[in-house]
Amino acid sequence: MNKVIAFAGKGGVGKTTVAALVVRYLAARGKTPILAVDADPNSNLGETMGLDVPTTIGEIRETYMKNPQGVPSGMDKVNYLQTLIEQALIERPAFDLLVMGRQEGQGCYCMVNNILNSFTDKLTSHYAYTVVDNEAGMEHLSRRTSGKVDMLFLVTDYSLRGLRAVRRINQMIPGLKLDIKNIGIIVTRGPQQLSDAFLAEVAEIGLPVAGVVPHDPALLEFDMERRSLLDLPENALSVQAIERIMGEYCPK
Repeated sequence: MNKVIAFAGKGGVGKTTVAALVVRYLAARGKTPILAVDADPNSNLGETMGLDVPTTIGEIRETYMKNPQGVPSGMDKVNYLQTLIEQALIERPAFDLLVMGRQEGQGCYCMVNNILNSFTDKLTSHYAYTVVDNEAGMEHLSRRTSGKVDMLFLVTDYSLRGLRAVRRINQMIPGLKLDIKNIGIIVTRGPQQLSDAFLAEVAEIGLPVAGVVPHDPALLEFDMERRSLLDLPENALSVQAIERIMGEYCPK
């Protein structure tokens, strides 16, 4: 059965980095196949994993909407859109990547969205794990999937501003059509001992801290050299932190 691990948080807190490291963790332990979904309009997940993204679901949707009559002869629109999605899927031995891309423009997208949503839901059933990198509003989870999430990580950097964004996201969740089994907070670039002020804010939110990913010089080095985070060594501080977190929170 497919397990869904999702991430949400405000921009710049390291959410995409954490999502890539979780893909690395799952792949390294043979928890495959994995579907990585980049559902943040500021699509960077592929870049962190050293992948070029030829097209996105958003681009497919916009291309179709500009010319709905452009379906090839002998093919209906459902099969046509499904074929385009399959072509947008970036395949690797341990995981595949699907990039959602930009949000909708003007006009009614109901029909095309229903087709896209139905196909992506069927697609996830072929994977052991789906790892979803979301925007703060979690639109992809609430509108583009069945809404089932086994583990939702709300990611913040070591700042009260980032943590308050986590609070807002958590307050928004009851109004979304989501079935979330577990929620936890991941703190990035944090010290080994979180401050009393930070922990007091966490207590008010009412969610557990799943773990802390410390400042890791290897992350900056790999970014500057445009290297995939999937190639980080096992002794990297960030890799070890994700191993501890996933060892406890990874849905079995």
